[in-house]
Amino acid sequence: MQDQFRHLPSVQNLLQRTSTFLDRSRLPYPWIRDEARLVLENARKEITAGHPLPEIDILTEQLRVRVASLERQLLGSVINGTGVLIHTNLGRAPIPAELLGRAASVASGYCSLEYDVESGQRGQRAPALERLISTAAGTEASLVVNNNAAAVLLALAALAKDREVIVSRGELVEIGGGFRVPDVIAQSGCRLVEVGTTNKTRLEDYRGAVTADTAVVLKIHPSNFKIQGFTEEPSRAQLRQLADENGILFLEDLGSGAFWSPPTNGADEPLVQETARHSHLVTFSGDKLLGGPQAGILTGRSEVLAQVRRHPLFRALRSDKLNLFLLQELFLYIVAGREFELPLWQMAHASVDTLRERAASWLQTLGPGLEGSLAPSQSTMGGGSLPEETLPTCALFLSSSHMGCEALSKHFRSQEIPLITRIEEDRVVLDPRSVLPEQDGMVQLYLRQGVMPC
Repeated sequence: MQDQFRHLPSVQNLLQRTSTFLDRSRLPYPWIRDEARLVLENARKEITAGHPLPEIDILTEQLRVRVASLERQLLGSVINGTGVLIHTNLGRAPIPAELLGRAASVASGYCSLEYDVESGQRGQRAPALERLISTAAGTEASLVVNNNAAAVLLALAALAKDREVIVSRGELVEIGGGFRVPDVIAQSGCRLVEVGTTNKTRLEDYRGAVTADTAVVLKIHPSNFKIQGFTEEPSRAQLRQLADENGILFLEDLGSGAFWSPPTNGADEPLVQETARHSHLVTFSGDKLLGGPQAGILTGRSEVLAQVRRHPLFRALRSDKLNLFLLQELFLYIVAGREFELPLWQMAHASVDTLRERAASWLQTLGPGLEGSLAPSQSTMGGGSLPEETLPTCALFLSSSHMGCEALSKHFRSQEIPLITRIEEDRVVLDPRSVLPEQDGMVQLYLRQGVMPC
């Protein structure tokens, strides 16, 4: 056994044998060196267990596989073939390439982030963006922080700390990652007052809960679930009137932040500009139905936003220059009525005929070991938007005689730009609705390569 150990290569020798591959790696050298040590340590364990000395080519391949697997953990581009358009795990909404091109000058140099070029003095952070948001929403003032949970936390901390916040029981949701609305309210220093039942909350329930300690009536977007059937809730106009009568605020966490109507099967997705007419303050996400970068946006009455802006948490939660610039360019699109140029809008409104043509072009490129067919299927908006709503699509269903669907899905994920799929009816599904058209060539390349027997 000791003689076999002596025939194992050193760490340095193993690294030299794979230098051509490793020189192209973006990983830091200490990480790669650690992987080489682990390969040799595993080889010693195998020898100790009675297995023969592994050949050097096997060890170098093991190192290559480990490094490649580790490199895929770096944040990088993927192809979203899942059919989920706002995929939280895949970065949510894709941002227009044109906007990213213009952002290069902001990222690589200096910018007027908090500088008034006209006066030559320090200025407010992104005032033009705030005005653009207000123009699009039809409100008096706006503010931007780093995500919507932060927007809700900041608003409640600034407007209702140590006081009561009234919320319907049917709206006390938990969003992705186990983040619960009651927890956000508690962290803001407010006291939650639950009213109504899960499926029915009436105006009288809200009215009966108002006390001298009440600061806010809060309405919350249902996010990723839907209550159907025997339901009841007051209108936004009724809640606003109730708030005004009692000298309190009506806030709405709108969640998805739609400024354009997504195609649905009849679901009523409230638009920001419509909701803002009835609220003192509305909050929503930048990277959901808005179709931009991660952000939390607050818009509404100027005196309310002024109070929020003064709170110390605002500085801790504010957004960075790149997100602010991207949002500015995005709202220039929206105010100009150019939302149809946004990738998310185009994916959501793509016709089934167009999707069928793209999927058919993929089918024609299938390489060895792959079998496929086209079939109707359903895409989803995702990101907690339009729960249970689907969009009709035509997808490519794949199988292989060489491997099961889990292995085939992993095969696609192991490509240079990982192709992420979903599994349905024991087949791997590629949905063209969530694949950017400029990525079709890469999808065809992966399919043309086919799969070889394990």
